[in-house]
Amino acid sequence: MSYFYKTVALLPMKAHSARVRGKNFRNFAGKPLFRWILDTLLSVEEIEKIIINTDARQILKENGVMDSDRVLIRDRKPEICGDHVSMNLVIDDDLAAIDSRTFVMTHTTNPLLTAVTIREAIEAYQLGIREKGKDSLFTVNEYQTRFYREDGSAVNHDPNDLLPTQELEPWYEENSNLYIFTKESFKKTNARIGANPILFPTPTLESADIDNATQWRIAEIIALAEMLVQTANPPS
Repeated sequence: MSYFYKTVALLPMKAHSARVRGKNFRNFAGKPLFRWILDTLLSVEEIEKIIINTDARQILKENGVMDSDRVLIRDRKPEICGDHVSMNLVIDDDLAAIDSRTFVMTHTTNPLLTAVTIREAIEAYQLGIREKGKDSLFTVNEYQTRFYREDGSAVNHDPNDLLPTQELEPWYEENSNLYIFTKESFKKTNARIGANPILFPTPTLESADIDNATQWRIAEIIALAEMLVQTANPPS
């Protein structure tokens, strides 16, 4: 099979938000939230096209975003609009319309993710495909700490043998920052995580996934602090 693109980014975006009102277009540390990750994706040369599946074409236009050589806006079909529609249906609609060897998916709610991390994830995915028989990648938060169930019983350690936390088995939390997959891997599992995925830890300061007002405040504080650091230490 021939592909028109080698690597395409999927950036779904809707007008309504249930928990943080209008968050995709709300000002976040000086610019609309969606612009943070969109600008980052545009800076990644490996990504040939960014697909925005949305019900907010007019709002995007008002914010200066229209179809271009790097961006394709796809109007979301009415039957896959709404807060309770599975993201897999949105992805499936994009995959049916776009031919690409590789799909990189992220969200407007991941404003702190950097181009460096995205490139490293793409490289890790490509290596995993070539040498390790992997079929997809998703990003995670890595923990080496003691977990307990609600009843107080230990999950991943022995309370009678207090190993240093750095010697505990790492546990991984899906953080929804980034997914890399193919049409074939998606078809096998009907999901962006394939049957044999790579777990890719992202840096803590980049791993925000804004889903509520508290997460918004924390992420914005980090973004503003990073901007202050960059202002105080400009590139030489």
